[in-house]
Amino acid sequence: MEVINTTGRRKTAVARVYLKEGNGKITVNKRDYKDYFSVATLQYIVNQPLEITGNVGKYDILVNLDGGGITGQAEALRLAISKALVEINPEYRPPLKAKGLMRRDPRMVERKKYGQKKARKKFQFSKR
Repeated sequence: MEVINTTGRRKTAVARVYLKEGNGKITVNKRDYKDYFSVATLQYIVNQPLEITGNVGKYDILVNLDGGGITGQAEALRLAISKALVEINPEYRPPLKAKGLMRRDPRMVERKKYGQKKARKKFQFSKR
């Protein structure tokens, strides 16, 4: 099996994943994923697609994460792993889709507009 390359995005976080057969080692930015994602809920988010498809410990995953915060990065990584697993075996798609792991979350921070305090908030208006 050759190396499978996919990307996942969430807010401004981008995860580039290289998946190959191995013994279940997940490396994020040259660190173990448990060191990178110290919170247990984030580790669960990263492992979710592997647990749903029953592939825990079957693939080595090398990840480059960039941008965003730690939660956005974890969810971007989850999407990238899900896409890679579907590329390996299309039968994994229905269970992953049922759990909502094949959907990219498009919500991003709205840009600030000129002449305003924030994206929607205005400067205080004075009539006199």
